[in-house]
Amino acid sequence: MDCCNRIDKKFFNAKKLSKKVFLIYITAGYPNLKITEELILGFSKIGVDIVELGVPFSDPIADGPTIQKASKEALDNNVNLSKIFKIVRKIRNKTEIGLIIMTYYNVIYQYGLKRFIADCKKVGIDGIIIPDLIPEESKYLVKLSKKHNVRLIFLLAPTSSLDRIKLVSKYSSGFIYCVSLTGVTGERSNLPEIRDYINKVRRHTDKPIAVGFGVSKSYQVKKVLKYADGVIIGSAVIKEIERNINKKNLVENVLKFVSKLKEERERVNKVKKKRLSYV
Repeated sequence: MDCCNRIDKKFFNAKKLSKKVFLIYITAGYPNLKITEELILGFSKIGVDIVELGVPFSDPIADGPTIQKASKEALDNNVNLSKIFKIVRKIRNKTEIGLIIMTYYNVIYQYGLKRFIADCKKVGIDGIIIPDLIPEESKYLVKLSKKHNVRLIFLLAPTSSLDRIKLVSKYSSGFIYCVSLTGVTGERSNLPEIRDYINKVRRHTDKPIAVGFGVSKSYQVKKVLKYADGVIIGSAVIKEIERNINKKNLVENVLKFVSKLKEERERVNKVKKKRLSYV
């Protein structure tokens, strides 16, 4: 474990204590960057382990209507990568919460690959997720991210072949992002059975596995954490922001919503600890 990377620390310490990692996705700059900063600091206080900061983009191919809408509104407010880095630098003076940038390759390409990775390191970004970047075309970015101790996280899907699982297992660092279903992000009333899928991935890696896409309810958190090392919740949080968009207590209400979902993580942790006490 590289002791200098917060993602590694979160998963290492969680495994050591037989606990699970809780990740939240929000679109940076939705509804504005001030709220983004307040939410991240609030997430840190209530025990969220890692926050994925989505960079608004005009063609977010992996995202469903909820995140697409949030992304468009952030773009309308002229939110860009430079402004996001500026707010992250401020946040880093107040919290050690894990921070991941989730963006599309064109955004990084336009910004400049070397500059992007160097700035991630400089402001305190711990990892990067690029849904439209495949491992075969990532070698230069993998090299840069290793140099600057920034984790480059790749995705797998239930339809991923054995060769794809092995390739992602080789190149992904920090953790492997297992998409729970085929399709885009968004709340789902039911998630598919993931046991066989996660077990298949686990047979080919010793890296942590986090599951996202479609997770929005407490019982779904419980279901995911039965097999995965971490759970990622995004669209449901964006929806909660949207429901409170004109309210003064927006941040407070979103934190309450996230806390309720996080309670299921705590219950899973307690059950695992109780089982271990009988070993």
